[in-house]
Amino acid sequence: MELYLDNIGLQTYKALASETRLEILKLLANSPATTSELAQTLSLSKAILSRHLKILEDAKLIHLSHNYSSSDNRKKVYSLKVDQIQIHFPNRIYLPFQKKTSEIRLGFFSDFSVKPTCGLAGPDSVIGDIDDPRSFVSNERINASLLWFAEGYVEYIIPNLLDESQKPELLELSLEMSSEFPVSNNNWPSDISFFINDIDIGTWTCPGNYSDVRGKYTPSWWSSDFSQYGLLKNLRVNRFDTAIDGHKISDIRLEDLHLTDSPFIKLRIGISPDAANSGGLTIFGSEFGNHNQNILLSVYYSE
Repeated sequence: MELYLDNIGLQTYKALASETRLEILKLLANSPATTSELAQTLSLSKAILSRHLKILEDAKLIHLSHNYSSSDNRKKVYSLKVDQIQIHFPNRIYLPFQKKTSEIRLGFFSDFSVKPTCGLAGPDSVIGDIDDPRSFVSNERINASLLWFAEGYVEYIIPNLLDESQKPELLELSLEMSSEFPVSNNNWPSDISFFINDIDIGTWTCPGNYSDVRGKYTPSWWSSDFSQYGLLKNLRVNRFDTAIDGHKISDIRLEDLHLTDSPFIKLRIGISPDAANSGGLTIFGSEFGNHNQNILLSVYYSE
C-alpha cells in the first residue's frame, strides 16, 4: 500500500496517529483475532475497541472476515489488509546538477541466466511458455512488461549519454520489483544484487512477492492469485557510497564505476549463487504493478 501527501491518504495518517491502534496492528500482524481476543489483550471495553477498529477499517488497514471456522462455531476475525506502507513525497530531492535518463524496457536485456520458476509477460499475454528459459530468447521478449525468475540474472547494455565535457556526479537506478514465488507469497525475502560495469554495488533484501491487492496497472487478464505489484526502489551511487531509498548498502563510490571509460553502461540485476535469501526476482514494467514506468537509469552531471 502506498500513501501520498494529499487528502486520499488522510484517513490512513489519522488511523496511525494512535498508540492503541498501532498496538492493534502489531497484534494482527502476528495472527488474526476476534474482537473479544483483542479487547482482553488490550484491556479495553468492546465499545472503545470497536471505535478503533472502525477507524482502521475505514483506512483500509484491516478487514473483517466472516468465514473463519472453529471446532464449535464460526467466528468473525480481524486481520491485516496490508503488510507495509510507503509514503511518497510530492517532490524529489533537489540536486544541483543536470540529468540524462535512459528508459530500459524489460525485454531488451543483452544477457541472461535464469532458472524456473521463470517467465515473461506482455500487456496482452504470457510470452512463450511459463517456466521455460527458452522464452527469454523469443522474438516476442522485447514486448515484456513483466519478468521473473527464481535464480539467475538479467543484464542490460545502456548507452552512456554523457559527453566528454560532462562530469558524472551521481547515478540513479529506479525500478519496481519484488521477490519471486510460485503463484505468490507476501512473506518471501530475497537478496537482490546490483552490478554496474561488472562492479557489485550492493544487495537489497526484498520482503516478499505481493498479491494481497491487484496492481494499479496490472492488466485484467492476469490472475489475481499471481504477483500483482512490487516496491519502487531508488538506488543511488554518489561520491561517498551506494544507498537504496537513503539507506546505505555498500561503500562503492561513483568513481569506482568508471563511467567515463566507455560509451556504454552495463547493468546486471539478479540473485547471487551464495545469497542467504535466494528468493528470486520479479521486475514490473510500465503495464504491470503500481508504477507506470520501466527501468530508469539516470546520470546526474556537471559541466
